[in-house]
Amino acid sequence: MQQRVKPPIASASVSPTLDDLFARSAARHPDALALCDPANKHRITGQPAQRLSYAEADRTVSALAAQFAAAGLPAGSVIAVQLPNTVEYTLTLLAAWRAGLIVALLPQLWRHAELTDALNRVGARAFVGASRIEIVDHADLVMNAAAEAFSIRHVFGFGTSLPEGMTPLDPVIAAGNDAAPDLVCDARKAAIVSFDVTPDGLLAVPRSHVSLIAGGLTVLLESGLPQGARLMSAVIPSSFGGLASSIVTWLLSGGALVLHHPFDPQALETQFRDEACDTLIAPAPAAQRLSESELLDGLPTLRHVVGLWRTPERVSSSADWPAGQTSFTDIYLFGEAGLFGARRSNDGAPVAVLPGPHGAPRNDPGSRIAGEIILTPKGTLALRGPMVPVNAYRPVPKSDNPLTAAPAVDHVDTGYAARRDRLTGAIDITAPPAGIAAVGGYRFRWHDLDQWAKRLAAGTMLTALPDQINGYRLAGRASDNARAREALVELGLNPLMTEAFRDRKQAD
Repeated sequence: MQQRVKPPIASASVSPTLDDLFARSAARHPDALALCDPANKHRITGQPAQRLSYAEADRTVSALAAQFAAAGLPAGSVIAVQLPNTVEYTLTLLAAWRAGLIVALLPQLWRHAELTDALNRVGARAFVGASRIEIVDHADLVMNAAAEAFSIRHVFGFGTSLPEGMTPLDPVIAAGNDAAPDLVCDARKAAIVSFDVTPDGLLAVPRSHVSLIAGGLTVLLESGLPQGARLMSAVIPSSFGGLASSIVTWLLSGGALVLHHPFDPQALETQFRDEACDTLIAPAPAAQRLSESELLDGLPTLRHVVGLWRTPERVSSSADWPAGQTSFTDIYLFGEAGLFGARRSNDGAPVAVLPGPHGAPRNDPGSRIAGEIILTPKGTLALRGPMVPVNAYRPVPKSDNPLTAAPAVDHVDTGYAARRDRLTGAIDITAPPAGIAAVGGYRFRWHDLDQWAKRLAAGTMLTALPDQINGYRLAGRASDNARAREALVELGLNPLMTEAFRDRKQAD
């Protein structure tokens, strides 16, 4: 019997919500492929891989949304999510939005200290995690962090052998209850909260559906992706850039989203070919390494590569993309502040980025304005536009006196040092924000690295060293590296810090 697809619900605002976009695609082609798990999912989570049509995904979203509503989570409350790049992540986001909830995106490598801090900052009412990711017992991490967040009332989990107190969601999906809450959602209200690291510390950054859609449209239009595209995403959507470039872009294209939990090049190649994908979304340095290894040459259906740069200062010096049938689009990410894209020219070189308003796509003079790039008087790059959450980055007034209070601004200063070429007028991004080290998709304050090192034995050093691929890499030195690793684990810090003290022989 054909499954019933829930009709799209009109939102309270003119703009659709992200769930509205999904519901429209489900109504148009319910039997088409919507979501596909990584082929090696069993190794990652112990669960079998799934392929879901839009109708099947819609039924699952309704079942999860009904579970969240039955748990007493009121619309507008925050539900935290820390999951691998599998279909459960996407389904949980859609279900939360259908239930009118705000999703707090928690990076996968965050451990007890960071998780507890984030949960308490946003007053999360619920937490969704997995029994395990790779070899890590994430269910235990989730339960311990939730125990120290006084606002948490419910902890949900996917997978088997969940600890007591963690409500399993797999039986909810299997039961197939589609009695989703009948809500009229406002696209102007918050859909997510992500977390940025600034010189002042950790910052919670809320974003509306409208803001997320603006970011996704920038990626979709600049890269020239067709409607109904078959996308493979190798980025975990635990940040604004990752989410906008993968799940939001998929919702806008109305095609299929094939997931890859980074990073297994052989598994990626096999699944990309088997699913006949036409677009690869991946960290830019990883995509360039795949190209150099000639792996991408064996993918006959590949037409578009979208590369995410979390170190945008490295784009101009990156290798040219090979000329051919595959286009490459650079997506410049500036923490959680915003992004912009630039599709490379036919010669494969990065294109010049000019200050001022920019459209999407950039090379179409008739396109709508996607945002604006600003050079500030202090030599840094700032962003303005519908995707930029100005209020989140606005300084707290130090005085109620309007004569001494800081003037209101309509842009966000990213802190990235930049200058303008006198001959071409193009912007050259030269350095990351002062006091911040970016290690892959994670940012740390130099001050925090020093403070954590001081909590270890005397003479211990923890620092960030330049790295060609990740921007920086963490390195540590202690009289007893094994003991330093154990101490950092006990403090609840993530593996990037603990593995900084790996022995040199182990690193080799």
